[in-house]
Amino acid sequence: MGKPIKTEAELIAMARAELKVHSDCPDGINISIIRDGDGWEFRASAEDATVAKPGYPECVAMLVQIGDHLSKQYDVEG
Repeated sequence: MGKPIKTEAELIAMARAELKVHSDCPDGINISIIRDGDGWEFRASAEDATVAKPGYPECVAMLVQIGDHLSKQYDVEG
């Protein structure tokens, strides 16, 4: 029996909710899902002005941790 399946939008919404709780992220961060074989991970991207803001590197690091956690619990649809 496999893991529960979520859509990309559901997983990204879960990540955004968790980021709000755990860190003070600047606005303007785009989150996408990259599929890797049987797994997946989050990718963050932003314009240069957002990348330069305080808290951006910590936010990306937190996103990686959240993605690691969620990818063990859920598969992505498609």
